[in-house]
Amino acid sequence: MEFLTEFPSMGRRDLTSLRQAIDETFRSFSRAYGESLENFFDPLLHFLIWFEKLLLGMPWPLFLIIIGGLAWLGSRSWKITVASVLAFVAIGVLGMWEDTMATMAIISVATLVCIVVGIPLGILMARSDRTQSVITPVLDVMQTIPSFVYLIPVVMLLGIGKVPGLLAVCIYAIPPIVRLTNLGIRLVDKDVLEAADAFGASPKQKLLGVQVPLALPNIFAGINQTIMMALSMVVIASMIGVKGLGVPVLRAVSNQYLALGLMNGLAIVALAIIFDRVTQSYGKRLQAYRGQSK
Repeated sequence: MEFLTEFPSMGRRDLTSLRQAIDETFRSFSRAYGESLENFFDPLLHFLIWFEKLLLGMPWPLFLIIIGGLAWLGSRSWKITVASVLAFVAIGVLGMWEDTMATMAIISVATLVCIVVGIPLGILMARSDRTQSVITPVLDVMQTIPSFVYLIPVVMLLGIGKVPGLLAVCIYAIPPIVRLTNLGIRLVDKDVLEAADAFGASPKQKLLGVQVPLALPNIFAGINQTIMMALSMVVIASMIGVKGLGVPVLRAVSNQYLALGLMNGLAIVALAIIFDRVTQSYGKRLQAYRGQSK
């Protein structure tokens, strides 16, 4: 009985000591390397600021033309193109243009970072079962851990601002593109790979000329999901200093401003629908082209 009564207190003491050791280790790490990490991410910060200023300084007619052109190139649908343009016109009329441009900037840069990092990781996973067994649990943790949990070390290392918010968005949004790139390359028909080997293709030629092109529908499905998950992080990222549509939504929740929350929330939904329809349409066209090539 004495052991049973003393063991919980001993466990609590050990657990408290472990927590204190972890906290102290992380504080020491942040003091030693925090400035170096900030300097490392400075180019990304400058690029994000430049892109946000570019969107904010662009005349709205030119922006609408670009959005319409990109929507048409991606979807080849007049309905989606016109709906995309009208959605941005409504956003401007309702006075949410600046916040929307800030959101567009961070989502675009976050998606670009996820593509640059995620596709090579997916390729590495597809080419090595050992690499896949190592990366898959990490992706599982990134997808399941509450976003507020990994905001803590990010903010402790880099403080409040755009870069911590961008990294938080990337951590949350990158798993789909990694997983679907890996899946797409692994699903490439073995007969096609054998034919490439028969023609004397090198591993690099086989990867870039056969596997990646045939996996593009899956890769674009991953990009689609990455964009959707990045948009879902807009409000949470606003809590650590990221400007955009999430700031008025957070203000609306804090002050019970129903109209403000609905308007900015619907603007986020409009962006999500536009990105979703355009990327999905482009992915279906790639899928159809892949089917015809077979």
